Amino acid sequence: MTYAVTGSTGQLGRLVIEALKSRTETDRIVALARDTEKAADLGVEARLFDYDKPETLAPALDGVDTLLLISGSDIGQRGRQHAAVIDAAKAAGVAHIVYTSLLNAPDNPIMLAQEHLETEKLLAESGVAHTLLRNGWYTENYLMSVPSAVEHGAMIGSAGDGRISSAARADFAEAAAVVLTDPSLQGEVYELAGDDSYTLADMAEAVSQASGKEIPYVDMPEADYAAALTQAGLPEDMAAFLAHCDAQAAKGALAHEGQALSRLIGRPTTPMPTLVAATVAG
Repeated sequence: MTYAVTGSTGQLGRLVIEALKSRTETDRIVALARDTEKAADLGVEARLFDYDKPETLAPALDGVDTLLLISGSDIGQRGRQHAAVIDAAKAAGVAHIVYTSLLNAPDNPIMLAQEHLETEKLLAESGVAHTLLRNGWYTENYLMSVPSAVEHGAMIGSAGDGRISSAARADFAEAAAVVLTDPSLQGEVYELAGDDSYTLADMAEAVSQASGKEIPYVDMPEADYAAALTQAGLPEDMAAFLAHCDAQAAKGALAHEGQALSRLIGRPTTPMPTLVAATVAG
C-alpha cells in the first residue's frame, strides 16, 4: 500500500507525513509538493505536484493507492484545483481519496464552506472511494495573536461569546494518518473538533495565566477588527477573512460537541491552555 499526501510541505502536510512514519514504512509514503526541494527534509520520496499544472498530477500519482487531498490554500481557486487532482487520481488508478473538508460543511456559514462542498460533490461524482475529514478550527489560527496580545495587553476579536471547538493541528494530522492506514475507518464522513470548547475571553484568561499579565478580551465589530488586523500588517483580504470567521464564530460556526477526533486518535485532543502556555513560553 502506497500513501501520498498533497501539500506535504505545508503546516498540516508535514505533520501528516510524520504521523504516517509511525504507522507504515517510509518507502510507502510519497510527499507531493509544488517545490520538491522544500520536501527534501521530510525523509520520504518527493514528487512534483502542482495544482495549477495539471500535467504534473497524474504522473505523480503513479502507483499510489491512497491519496490525502489537503485542501489548497488559494481561496477562490480550490474548486478548479481540486477537480484537476480528482481527475488525475481517477486516471492514475488511485483507489481511495481522503479529503480535508470543513466542520459541518453543509451548514457552515463561513465562506470557505462552499468550496469544500463543491469538492465533496466532485468526489461523490468521481466514482472513486473517498473519506471526508471535516476539520474544525486549528487552535494555531488563534495562537498567532498571542504574542501581540501579551505585548499590547489585550486580545482582540469579533467572536463575542461564540464557543470554539478547536484542536491542535497535530491532532488533525494524526487523525488523517489513522484513517489513511486503516481501511475499516474509510468511506465515512467525520466531523472533527476539539473535545473542549472555549470563548476568546477564555483564551485571554489562559494567556493571562501563562504570561502573568492581565490580558482582557476586547470584542470589536467585524469591520473594526478587520481594520485593526490590516493596521497590524496583514493583507486586507486576509484581515477581512479572519474577521469574517470570527463573526461567524460568534454565531456558533466553530462549535461542535462530538468527539470523533479524540476517538480516532485514541486520546483527548490537546487543550487550548496547553498550547497557549507553550506559545507564551516560546
